[in-house]
Amino acid sequence: MTIQDFDILVATAQHADYAQQICDEMAESAKARGTGIAQRSPEYVADKMLEGKAVIALHKDGTWAGFCYIETWSHGDFVANSGLIVNPQFRKVGLATAIKHKIFELSRAKYPEAKLFGLTTGLAVMKINSELGYEPVTYSELTQDEDFWKGCRSCVNYDILTMKERKNCMCTAMLFDPAEKAKHAEGEKAKNMERKATLFERIENAIKSFSQDLKIY
Repeated sequence: MTIQDFDILVATAQHADYAQQICDEMAESAKARGTGIAQRSPEYVADKMLEGKAVIALHKDGTWAGFCYIETWSHGDFVANSGLIVNPQFRKVGLATAIKHKIFELSRAKYPEAKLFGLTTGLAVMKINSELGYEPVTYSELTQDEDFWKGCRSCVNYDILTMKERKNCMCTAMLFDPAEKAKHAEGEKAKNMERKATLFERIENAIKSFSQDLKIY
């Protein structure tokens, strides 16, 4: 079995019947890992599909294989790719990475100026986020939208979060800031142009020197 055996696409109304199964697996996965997760209802997951704010992976035989959805906070200034889950029978084939890349592309297309962030305890997710350009940050750099933090109440680690006054918890915070990335890209572009200019100057000087040497002879 390879990643080629799956279709990874933007979820629509026709996928709403998978919502209950997806929510059940989210809960079971969190229980198995012994970590927290903000619980979501099947209705909430189905709504994300109807809004075009979710990505679903299906095996070629039609079996549900994976899922992830988009949430917006602070009036669209912040976007989170939440609820990443892979069907246990289809793990270890790269689905999590493929789904994360797809939902990242969808998020950037829908909200090009928003900061993308995530809270996770999973090392695999952290690695994927790093590949996409996310960087570890403090909780203070995330959305301060109260509705977002209310979602943590169903997490088993919520007491830790409140005890730490929402400054940190068991999850690692990661952020992709398009403005910072653009600024960095411009800086790198300027450096490359400067390096090229210096190189051309050296070549020009070398040619002049060589020409002068020929005149001498």
